[in-house]
Amino acid sequence: MIHPPDLATSIARPTQRPRRLRRSPALRALVRETRLDPAALVAPLFVRSGIGIREPIGPLPGVERLSPDELEREATELVRLGVGGVLLFGLPDTKDPDGRGADADDGIVQETLRRLRALDLPLVLIADTCLCEYTDHGHCGPLRADGSVDNDRALERLAMTAVSQARAGADIVAPSAMMDGQVAAIRTALDAEGLNETVIMAYAAKTASAFYGPFREAAGSTPAFGDRRGYQMDPANGREALREMALDVAEGADLLLVKPGLPCLDHIVAARARFDLPIAAYQVSGEYAMIAAAADRGWIDGRRVMTESITALARAGADIVITYAAADLARWIAEDRATVGAGA
Repeated sequence: MIHPPDLATSIARPTQRPRRLRRSPALRALVRETRLDPAALVAPLFVRSGIGIREPIGPLPGVERLSPDELEREATELVRLGVGGVLLFGLPDTKDPDGRGADADDGIVQETLRRLRALDLPLVLIADTCLCEYTDHGHCGPLRADGSVDNDRALERLAMTAVSQARAGADIVAPSAMMDGQVAAIRTALDAEGLNETVIMAYAAKTASAFYGPFREAAGSTPAFGDRRGYQMDPANGREALREMALDVAEGADLLLVKPGLPCLDHIVAARARFDLPIAAYQVSGEYAMIAAAADRGWIDGRRVMTESITALARAGADIVITYAAADLARWIAEDRATVGAGA
């Protein structure tokens, strides 16, 4: 009589066991390939005029519009948490067709930069260099008669804005208007004014994404008509993203930024492979808001999903991540390190 083989003894045993390295929190931490560091995080902050103002932003839970004094307190807390930098967006009291408030010496961002610089915090100060928050039509530059943005007039305004921000204390100016030639115009203007140490972080690959909605409400920058697809990139284009980055590198960019983050992971990977400049990625408002909303409803573990999303950007090649969750991530990183150190 022939007996069937004993399955328990006939199944081949694996000789490669990757699970060995997943056995404990300490082992997992030791072999982790991508490590988040608070120093590589940048917190976007919205500043408006006033005193003692912390104004909640509905679609961005945990994010507020701040008056300069409150923003000072926020920046000081970010330093305590080890966060590397802040990115300032201004909400002016008045707007006009050319966005003149963007380069005003007494503008809200300029005032805030001077106040932060006076505190001498170990924090990189980045100024968003765009006009959409300052124009009464919400587009990123002066308009032609047909309603389209006048690229070359916008370059003049952006260059003036960058110079004003640098004089006020910005370490980095971040042109986000997606105007052709904006990096070259800004670099030329900065150097002509003796501001040649000011860093340019180019929004090199910024798509006309549907993920920006909460930001536009927060910054009051929703276009009064039309959209920005005439100057921001088509989200379907990957080769064009590399062309935009190459142009910005040639024009003098010091850092390259990909925006939005997760929808453009391929742009980050391609940028890391092709360019030797630092690469930044922006986890934009819609990405953050979706995670926050789902977590609020109990559908996901917000802490784990937020961390996983930011880790994906770093794993793809981002050296710097801009995220509204910067403070939370810094706290979680510290807690996780303490847990591993305690042998949990």
